[in-house]
Amino acid sequence: MAGANGQIGQHVVRLLAENGHEVRAMIRSKDQTQLMRDLGGDPLVADLEGDISDTAAGCDAVVFTAGGGPGSGNAKKETVDLGGAIKLIETATEHDARRYVMVSAMGAADPEAGSEGMRPYLHAKARADEALRESGLDYTIIRPGSLTNEPGTGRVEAAESLGRRGKIPREDVARAIVVTLETVNTVGKTFEILSGDDPIERALKAL
Repeated sequence: MAGANGQIGQHVVRLLAENGHEVRAMIRSKDQTQLMRDLGGDPLVADLEGDISDTAAGCDAVVFTAGGGPGSGNAKKETVDLGGAIKLIETATEHDARRYVMVSAMGAADPEAGSEGMRPYLHAKARADEALRESGLDYTIIRPGSLTNEPGTGRVEAAESLGRRGKIPREDVARAIVVTLETVNTVGKTFEILSGDDPIERALKAL
């Protein structure tokens, strides 16, 4: 899992571990190893801007929740949000980790409609999504709305296009990732997700 130390990533590591999965938690710093162990993950120090060619060895699936982060500059959008996602596609393909779940962004469906400051990020996400679709892997692309740190509710609205903007807690995005990994009908799907009224499992099975 790339982006394990991020705010969504930490939730994903914990939830997958609680569900009995073995989680290889990719982190950039040795200082983060104990946190990953505490969350139930198996820490692996690797940098998306460096060599990650063997990180998917022995894995059944990969999850990409990494990002350059706010204020990281356009170069990071290219090397992490786009380049890192493509490197993970390559290592997943090489090591036959067929399942790939990508956390994208709602605005990636139409980057030019975003604000000037957001366009480089949205273009990077859009190109990463397209690379994944063309990879031949069993992909799912999740495009959440504005992320919050509110406690998750376990209820969402999900569709290929929701036709509206909105918010969603990071914890609920993480829960959606975990359900996606365990739900066959999400393979080959790209969908938007916001807070809503449906339990996550029901919302995703209806896609």
